[in-house]
Amino acid sequence: MSGKGAPELSVKNGGDLRVAVIAAQWHEKIMDGLVDGALRALGELGIDEPTLLRVPGSFELPVAAKVLAGHGYDAVVALGVVIRGGTPHFEYVCQGVTQGLTQVSVDTGVPVGFGVLTCDTEEQALDRAGLEGSREDKGHEAVTAAVATAATLRALAEPWR
Repeated sequence: MSGKGAPELSVKNGGDLRVAVIAAQWHEKIMDGLVDGALRALGELGIDEPTLLRVPGSFELPVAAKVLAGHGYDAVVALGVVIRGGTPHFEYVCQGVTQGLTQVSVDTGVPVGFGVLTCDTEEQALDRAGLEGSREDKGHEAVTAAVATAATLRALAEPWR
């Protein structure tokens, strides 16, 4: 199981962070689970008014993340799903999305939570989507990781005492 070894993340004083969630529209049932998990995590962290933006597909996530990172958000969470097919399209999209989101985070200094499922089958994606019966909730995990990183970076920016 891919979730084996995941850290227990604790976020303190993150309720005042500005967080945006960007979600692709392909594979509606899977995306609904990822978005629900992300919004639930934000609520649990005391972030009551996140921005939710929908884009057509996973390939569009990096450009939307870049724009949001430049608009004063403390963290951005990207949610999507790419399921392997019979052509090289899977590799190109996964590589482009991963590199693009990494570049946005490094270039802007804004954490980008990676909630993009890259799966061989729809069943694998459903098992990670946070739906009833799923073993994992990657939308929730992506938010927690992004907010924990944003809180850590904010603490680094505070004057040393």
